[in-house]
Amino acid sequence: MFVGHYGVAFAVKTERNKIPLWVLFVAVQLLDFLWAPFVLLGIEKVRFVPGITATNALDLYYMPYTHSLLGALFWSAVAFAIYKIGWRNIASNSAALLVGFAVFSHWLLDLIVHRPDLPIYDNTLKVGFGLWNRRGIEFVLEIGILLFAMVVYLERNGAIARKIGIIIFVAVLVLIQTSNTFVRRPPSSDRAFAITALIFYTVFAGVAFLLEKRRAIES
Repeated sequence: MFVGHYGVAFAVKTERNKIPLWVLFVAVQLLDFLWAPFVLLGIEKVRFVPGITATNALDLYYMPYTHSLLGALFWSAVAFAIYKIGWRNIASNSAALLVGFAVFSHWLLDLIVHRPDLPIYDNTLKVGFGLWNRRGIEFVLEIGILLFAMVVYLERNGAIARKIGIIIFVAVLVLIQTSNTFVRRPPSSDRAFAITALIFYTVFAGVAFLLEKRRAIES
């Protein structure tokens, strides 16, 4: 799953919990934020096998530190602690728990779409429901999650200027996911894929930051 993860960020964000949207954008992709440099350092592994699923060629055969169940729980706890300490002036326990949940939601959503490549611990007992093999259904699910969450977000947080920005941003995410699902070709190398992913995740979090900053200036 790719842009569907951001649905959790939109759905969790409210004015009441005061969690910055960009923090949630980082949280829902934290496992992949870590995965990319781990691949670059050779700590985790990916290769490309055309036809391994109907949606993409990813053979994620070794990622015990970021995408195992125990790993996901560990990084969720780390995120809870970092948010609680780093934003101690505004961070309630419930808000910090939501940040931790946002991190763990990545593993839960990946469980639905991945082939059995998500280990429970270390590199063993791998699970995955394999919805990537049902490309059309997976695409509808992913976009549906994102669009539904956007509506929830706008109802809870919307100001006119931000509504326009969020709608445009989500439209871009939908276009990227469409290309990713139906047009994309396998990348040239694992390093190129990891770097590209890291750039996308960083840019998306930056856009989320700018959208909220724009609203703060206009308020």
